[in-house]
Amino acid sequence: MEENVKKAIEQYQCSGCISGHNIECFKANESGGCGCGKHIAGTYMPPFGKIYIGLPKGFNRLGSYGEMKPNIFEKFEDGWGYNEFNYPVWKHLNENGHTIVRGLSPRINVPFLHIFLENCMEKINCFEITETNLKEMD
Repeated sequence: MEENVKKAIEQYQCSGCISGHNIECFKANESGGCGCGKHIAGTYMPPFGKIYIGLPKGFNRLGSYGEMKPNIFEKFEDGWGYNEFNYPVWKHLNENGHTIVRGLSPRINVPFLHIFLENCMEKINCFEITETNLKEMD
């Protein structure tokens, strides 16, 4: 596993995980992309439910689908590809230059969270969440 992917998993998943706070307990995601499939969100924030500590507001909330795990990709081209079956809803460029995408697979009613370790905002057609939006979220 490349060092930048390892750092991203530790930043976005390991912080707040009840399985451990570092990548030593890593298990590969079954749904594709990189990420820890063993991750269990260990932080609860009423009334939103479980959250990922390492992600910005709105992107960090698991909601009723508590099994959602981030899929981390080094490049946009490594991702799933977006279409009518995997639809991006929000995108955000964080302070690390990583593009975070929250979306929905409506056919199976499952949300997804993708983290691209590059700025690929121009390649994704959906609503852009700005720092101002994040500050205004509850």
